[in-house]
Amino acid sequence: MKQKITLNLFLFFVLFFLISLSVFAQTTATLEGVVLDENSQPVANARVHLFNTSFTEKTNDTGRFSFQEVAFGNYVLSVQKPGFAFTSQNISVNNGTKILEIILQDKQNRLDEVTVTAQKREEIVQEIPLSITSLSYQAVKDSQIQNANDLTAVSPNLFASDPGDRRTVTSIRGIVTTSYDPAIATYIDGVNQFNLDTYITQLFDIERIEVLRGPQGTLYGRNAMGGVINILTKKPEQGTSIFAEATAGNYSRQRYLAGIRTSLGEKFYFGIAGLYEEREGFYTNEFTGSSYDDQQNFSGNLYLQYVFSPAWDATLNFKHFSAENDGAFPLNMGIKATFENPYTLNQNKISTMKDNTFNTSLVIDHKGRNVNFYSQTAYQQNYRYYEDPIDADFSPIDGISIINNYGKDWNQVKVATQEFRFSSPSGSGHDLNWTAGTYMFYQESPVKQATHFGKDAALVGSEETNFSLINTSEGIGKGIAFFGQLNYQLFEKFGVIAGLRYDHEYKKQSVLGEYQPDTAAQPVFEFQPDTTATATFSAFSPKAGITYDFSEENLLFFTYSRGFRAGGLTPLTSDPSQPPLFEFQPEFSNNYELGTKNSFLENKLLVNATLFYTEVTDVQVPTLVLPDAVIVTRNTGSLTSKGLEVELRALLTRGLELSYNLGFTDASYESLLIAQDGNEVNLQENKQIYTPEITSMFALQYNSDLGFGSNWNFSARAEWKYLGEQYFDLANNLRQEPYNLYNGNLGLSYKDVDLMIWGRNIFDTRFISYGYNFGAVHLGNPATYGITLSLKL
Repeated sequence: MKQKITLNLFLFFVLFFLISLSVFAQTTATLEGVVLDENSQPVANARVHLFNTSFTEKTNDTGRFSFQEVAFGNYVLSVQKPGFAFTSQNISVNNGTKILEIILQDKQNRLDEVTVTAQKREEIVQEIPLSITSLSYQAVKDSQIQNANDLTAVSPNLFASDPGDRRTVTSIRGIVTTSYDPAIATYIDGVNQFNLDTYITQLFDIERIEVLRGPQGTLYGRNAMGGVINILTKKPEQGTSIFAEATAGNYSRQRYLAGIRTSLGEKFYFGIAGLYEEREGFYTNEFTGSSYDDQQNFSGNLYLQYVFSPAWDATLNFKHFSAENDGAFPLNMGIKATFENPYTLNQNKISTMKDNTFNTSLVIDHKGRNVNFYSQTAYQQNYRYYEDPIDADFSPIDGISIINNYGKDWNQVKVATQEFRFSSPSGSGHDLNWTAGTYMFYQESPVKQATHFGKDAALVGSEETNFSLINTSEGIGKGIAFFGQLNYQLFEKFGVIAGLRYDHEYKKQSVLGEYQPDTAAQPVFEFQPDTTATATFSAFSPKAGITYDFSEENLLFFTYSRGFRAGGLTPLTSDPSQPPLFEFQPEFSNNYELGTKNSFLENKLLVNATLFYTEVTDVQVPTLVLPDAVIVTRNTGSLTSKGLEVELRALLTRGLELSYNLGFTDASYESLLIAQDGNEVNLQENKQIYTPEITSMFALQYNSDLGFGSNWNFSARAEWKYLGEQYFDLANNLRQEPYNLYNGNLGLSYKDVDLMIWGRNIFDTRFISYGYNFGAVHLGNPATYGITLSLKL
C-alpha cells in the first residue's frame, strides 16, 4: 500500500512538471539598458541580474549592459553596486528590443531591498508570503554574529544556546530542538545540517542568513517543524578579491580570517577561506586552579565552480570544522549556587573534547528558458570524542565519568543526501511559479560509549565501584521524499499557495550492553544481549494559503502549514525502566498564521507583522538518563503555541537606520505525562522550555563619511536585546527571569581597510542560557570586547 502511494505521488509530480513545462513561451528578445547614479552619471561594474535565470552581467564603462535571446515574459531585474542601495524592478519583455534606464540611489538615502532564496528560488523578501528575517553580509558584520548562538533575538521568537559543547539548541515560536533530530532545520549553502552532530555552528565569510519562522515541511521536509535557518556563504565571481581579518579581545581571544575569490577566464571560478580562533575559558576550575573551557578551532571553506555554458554550471564545495575544547560542559548544579559563585566549578576529570566535521557537496545547476534544474549531492561526516574520560558527576570526587574514545570506527556519524529539483524560470509569461522535486538520504551512526564508576561511586548511589558499563549502538536511517509547491496569481491582487510533501523513512538500530571491571582487559558479560529492531515512518506535509496585494508595497497573507519531526528508536541506557529500541513516533504540528508586509516612504520604512497559532501533537519529550548522559525520547504530550511578531526598519535620516524586532510567544502544554518520584504526573499548563516569553532587539546603526572625500567612513552601532521569562526544565523549576543584553561597536574605514572596536554583553549581565532537567545549568557568556582589523583588496 505504501509503495502504491509513493508511486502515485511520484507520477503526480511528473505530471505536474510536464503540464507546467508545456506552457512556456519560446519567443525571445534583446534586453538592453544603462545604469546611472542620481546625477545621471554612468555606473560601471554594477552587477545586473535577472532572477532565476542565467542572465548576469556587469555594466561597462558607460554603464551599459545587454542580454541576448531573453524569452518573452515577466522578470525581476536586480542591480547591485557597493556604495549604492540594492534595487530591483519588475519588467516585461514582449517585443524585439527592450531598453531600460535604471537609477541607483546612494546607500545612505534608502533601505536596501533584500533578496532571499527561502522558497528555493530568488525573490524579494518583502514580496513573498513568509515570516522571514534576512541578514545581509553587512548586518552580520555589524552585529558581530560569529556562531549560531549569536542569532538569539535577531529574528522574533528565536532563541539559541548550547551547554558548552557547540551542540546548539534552537527554539522558534516554542518549537524546540531538544534531541539529536532537530526541530529547526539548518541549511548551509543548500546542504541540510542533518543532525546536531554534523551541524557546523561557526559562521564566517557570510553572504546572507535567512530565518524562516513556522513549519517549512513542504519544501524542506523532515525536522523543519519550527522553521529553517538558511545560511549562505560568499561565492566567487568575475575578478579577484583578497580579504583578511584579525581580532584580539579579552580572555586572550584571537581570531584570524583570510581568503581569496577569483575567476580564471570566463569558465572557472575559485574561492577559499579559512578561520582560526582561540580563547581562554570563561570558567575557573577550582580543582586545578586554571581556566576551564579553553577553546580553539579551525574552519575552512573551498569553492570550485565551472561554467559549461550560460545555462549550465557545476559547483564543488568543501567545508571543514575542527575544534578542541579543554573542558566541555562547564555546568553548575542549581541556579542559586551558580549566581552566588559564577563561572566557577570543581571537577577532577580533565579532558579535551575533539570535534571534526567534514561536509562536501556537488551542485549541478541549469537555468533554462523552459525549466530550471538543480541537483545537489552531499556528504557529511562528524567524529567527536573525549581524549580522556570526562566528568559526569561535575564534582571533585572519582564518581562517574564518560568514556567514548574507541577509535574512528565508533562515534563517527556519516550522512549522504541527494536532491533533484525542477522549477519554473522567470519569464514564463504566466503568473505561476512552481517547484517540484525529490530528496533522499542515508545515515550511519555507530556509537560506543562507556559509563565508568570510580572508587568514589558509592557517594553517587552505586553499590559497586571501579567498573564500566559499555553501551554499543549501531544505527542506520534512510528515507525518500517527493515535494511540490506552486504560487499562482489568480487575479491582479489575489493569489493562492498550494504545496504537498510526502516523506518515508526507515530506521534500524542494534544495541549491546557489556560489563567490564577495571581489573579485566575485556568485558566479562553482557547485561543487554545484542538486539536489533526496525521502524518505518511516513508523513504528509501540506501547505495552503492566500495572498492579497493592496499595492506593490503592501501585502497581506494567510497560510496553513504542517510540519513534522522524524520518529526513531530509543538507545540503550543503564536505567532498567527505559527499555532499549522502544519506537517513538513522529511529532506533528499544524500552524496558522496571518501576516502583512509593508513598505512606506519610498522604501525608507518597512513594517512587517504576523499572528500565529500552532498545535503540536505526539510531542517528543526527551529525558536525559544519568549517569550515561544518554537521551531517551517518548511521545507524551500535546502543546499549543500562539503569539505575534513585529519587524520594523526605518531610515531616520541620512546614514542613520533603526531596526526593531519583537516576538511574543505563549507556549504551554495541553498535556504532558512524565515520570516523577516514581509516579506519572501530568504537567499540563506548564510552559515550554527554551522559549522566552518575549524576544526584543532594538538597534541603531549609523554610517557616514567624514568629509575628507569618499575614502573615509565612520560607523557606530548600539544594540539592546531583551529576553523575557523562560524555563529550562519541564517541571518549570529552573526559571530564568527577564534580562537585558547590550552590544555595540565603533568603526573607522579608509578605502578597503576597516577598524572596529566592539563589545558584547557590555554590562556583564549574569543569565542562564542552558539547563538540564536534573538541575545542571550553564551561564551565558560574560562581557567580551575586542578590536577587529579587516582588509579587502
